[in-house]
Amino acid sequence: MTTEQVEEKVRDTLRAVALDRVRAPGDLAEKVVRRRGRRRFSQAAGTAVAVAAITAGAVLGFGGGGAAEQDRPVRPAASPEGWQPWRSSTRGVSERGCLVDGSALYCGGSRFDAAKLDANTGERLWTVKVNREGSGIDHPFAVRDGVVYAYRNHTAENEPSGDYYGGTDLMAVDADTGEMLWTVEMPQDDRTGQAAMLIDGAVLANTPSLRTMSALDPLTGKEKWRHTWDKGIACQRAVLSGVPHLLCLRDAKEPGDTDVLRLDPATGRAEKVMTLPGAQALVGTSGDRMVLLGVKDAAGKDVAGKDVRLTTVSGSGQRTSHPYRVEGRLANLDVVGDRLISVSWEGKASAYSLTTGKRLWTGPVGVEMPDEDTVSGISPPVVSEEQGVVYFFSPAGDLSGLDLRTGEQVWRGHVDTGTTDPGPRFGLSPQLLSYGDVLVARDGSKIVSLLPRIGD
Repeated sequence: MTTEQVEEKVRDTLRAVALDRVRAPGDLAEKVVRRRGRRRFSQAAGTAVAVAAITAGAVLGFGGGGAAEQDRPVRPAASPEGWQPWRSSTRGVSERGCLVDGSALYCGGSRFDAAKLDANTGERLWTVKVNREGSGIDHPFAVRDGVVYAYRNHTAENEPSGDYYGGTDLMAVDADTGEMLWTVEMPQDDRTGQAAMLIDGAVLANTPSLRTMSALDPLTGKEKWRHTWDKGIACQRAVLSGVPHLLCLRDAKEPGDTDVLRLDPATGRAEKVMTLPGAQALVGTSGDRMVLLGVKDAAGKDVAGKDVRLTTVSGSGQRTSHPYRVEGRLANLDVVGDRLISVSWEGKASAYSLTTGKRLWTGPVGVEMPDEDTVSGISPPVVSEEQGVVYFFSPAGDLSGLDLRTGEQVWRGHVDTGTTDPGPRFGLSPQLLSYGDVLVARDGSKIVSLLPRIGD
């Protein structure tokens, strides 16, 4: 797909649907494909695969009902040893987002592509300076065996025309020292979860071409194997228990059906698992299952306004589908454990069982919802299974904890995130992370670490 074709799909999609929990107002469709915005949007959306995922977020609503889960004890919150409440507001460190791993927080911002913070104190331990600019929406995405994986600009040089199209590198950084171990150039500026992911024994990355996934040695970046699909085909990617899977269909107005492929993590050998009807969009993963939404039939007709089906496919090839009812535009839709948790722009939260397809509860989300025409939504929810609570965080600084069994609000809080930069913050919604029972609330350059007192 050419850049022009991608941009036209972007325009069409943004005019009609929600992008990553964000409804596009006014002329944003044109703004995001202008010269300096083009690269940043590519980091956020990728190509036709991302357009399919955008469509998924626009059409899914739910109905039905079901009983709450059986009662289970809820224990008081407990902080990790050595933790104290802390806050940080250093510009350039965290605007692009963070990742928690053990007692460390790995962030990306306008000055640093990667920065390691002590999750107990907020102390900055090391940084990797950005190559030219740090205005993307990506941040370190994985940590394993003492290595941090993130993205950076490929070059700091301008084109002869004066424009900057520096490209993207996948990079590996020593988690203890911040030393860069290796970089591999990517074929485009897609920095979403589809661009690179950890599999058994390797990093699976969309390189060296748009239609190729390569398994890279996690310590050297050297290619172990690659899998390439045909021209005119688009493939979404997911990892189940360390095994990579592809969801492939025709990149056309009439996409046909979706083939599910399993790749051997050691050799890359492809095995067809099944074929699913119509165009399926990957919503997320739940344990050893992919969660898929049918967004088009084989003839290319949208499912909006009709009954839709949510399908789970396990690593062993077991398939389960449940019908759902479209009820309008959603603000958030996230897979968390065995639940699908949605939030409407009216401030209603709902939880659904992925196993039974039943709605478990619906109730107020408990935070102030942003205006639907803004470009910042609330953060994806964070679940504490031990406490039996799901937490939400809004751009206004509101925090809310709902009982996982009933949806009843059991805790609320507020953090002062300060004055945000004026104007739209495309793709930069607030973020909520968990470090044990501790919550880490991030909005822009402001990070607050606190312990919600529940069950005391």
